Amino acid sequence: MTATRKLVLSTPADILAAVPYLIGFHPADSLVVTGFAGRALRLSTRWDLPSRPGDLDPLVPLLRREQVTMAIVVGYGSGRLVTPAVDEVMRRLAQAGIGVAEALRADEGRYWSYACADPACCPADGTPYDPEFSHVAAEAVVHGLVALPDRVSLRRSLEPSGGAAMREATRRVVADLRTRLAGAGTPTDGFAAVFVADGLARVRAAIERYASGGRLDDDEAARLGFDLAVIRIRDEAWALFDDRDAHSILWRDLTRRLEPCCVAPAASLLAAAAWRAGDCALASMALDRALAADPGYSMAILLRQALAHLLPPDALRDRMPSPEDIDIEMGPPNSGWLAPLCALLGEEPSALAG
Repeated sequence: MTATRKLVLSTPADILAAVPYLIGFHPADSLVVTGFAGRALRLSTRWDLPSRPGDLDPLVPLLRREQVTMAIVVGYGSGRLVTPAVDEVMRRLAQAGIGVAEALRADEGRYWSYACADPACCPADGTPYDPEFSHVAAEAVVHGLVALPDRVSLRRSLEPSGGAAMREATRRVVADLRTRLAGAGTPTDGFAAVFVADGLARVRAAIERYASGGRLDDDEAARLGFDLAVIRIRDEAWALFDDRDAHSILWRDLTRRLEPCCVAPAASLLAAAAWRAGDCALASMALDRALAADPGYSMAILLRQALAHLLPPDALRDRMPSPEDIDIEMGPPNSGWLAPLCALLGEEPSALAG
């Protein structure tokens, strides 16, 4: 599901050129529904084909929540694979009173229209198209949209990349944090207040660094990974989301670089940032990383439920508290806030860094 994009779609070829940028990759064996409210593009959502019973049930409620009045339906693959799914979607849309501006099937560089029976413009053997040489593709790139070659490429963009240098940096950070906590004895509320304040400052500084094109070094990245084990610090990062790309860039970078013990918070923040931007494919894959690292991580579970129910990004964006709201809700720092970090640091060194 994607948020609003400023692309003008006037022909079937334009539509087929735009879809990969709206969902983040070039689809195959897929069904994509793009919804409009008036002339405004509201969302695009994708299903694997063949669809399973019940897969399409959330579609109409989603379109109604987004006040969609007109839709474009595109299936990718053979007619035997695509046609039943397109027929099902068009039936559901007609029953809901939602118009269909165009319904297409695309396969091996050709497209067919389900909405046009005129062989003069829609021949039986399809119409050739090349999405790479479209003005829509050029406009999408100008707007900062990216279309990876396929879903596998999108998944690979989140694969771990830290390596030996990051493992060594993690060991250094672990040793330093264990020394600090040992020196504090039983952490007091005052110790927790200083620790959390430092972590909040590191979160804000990291966001600004990535906004200016910079990057954390390995030790800084590892330290921020452990900071995020403290829920108050992680929630600060979540509450600071805005429309800048820096959030996705930062949390994608950390998701790839951090050791498995620290991945869940960063990957969950990446998922939240991707969902906020309407990139549900990336959000889903980030959640796969988070839950693989920690199957019980509550933020990842919450976001997974939101994606499963096709909730629009606005459902969360409009309800996110500010840092000041979090301060009021959570109250003054206390030593209990450090419990997840202490538990993490209590693991065996081999589990913490390779």
